[in-house]
Amino acid sequence: MTSWGELVATEPDFAAAVRTRFDAHTHKVMATLRKDGSPRLSGIEVSFVGEDMWLGMMPGSRKAADLRRDPRLAVHSGSADPGEGGTGWDGDAKVAGRAVEVDDRSVWAELGAPGGGGHLFRVDLAEATIVRLGEPADHLVIEHWRSGEGITRSRR
Repeated sequence: MTSWGELVATEPDFAAAVRTRFDAHTHKVMATLRKDGSPRLSGIEVSFVGEDMWLGMMPGSRKAADLRRDPRLAVHSGSADPGEGGTGWDGDAKVAGRAVEVDDRSVWAELGAPGGGGHLFRVDLAEATIVRLGEPADHLVIEHWRSGEGITRSRR
């Protein structure tokens, strides 16, 4: 697994492109695993503070319970409507990895919620993907990074 800061240090342009897509929308979609192994999709906000990517959740939330039981997750950046003809779409990003619960109220303060009172998770990255239109806009470009392997690019 890799921290957000390690991705920034080793692949700065790719990390910046992922971050731009995550920063473009307040609400993201997170996938976790329920107790029975089925997927759960939940809305989530993501914060980048210091060297890490953070997820904050309300006390007793189901998504927090899912992550405490099984830390695997995936988070999608959200995506703009492509508009007429589909050429206004600037792509999206996804990350996957594991959530690590952190009980540090100083991080809550850095995230702008000094009282805390919920669950705070740091994301350890296993992979990240950007999907965008190519030039010309007649194909998709997929950039996929895996921890320890670097980036691969493909077209579809």
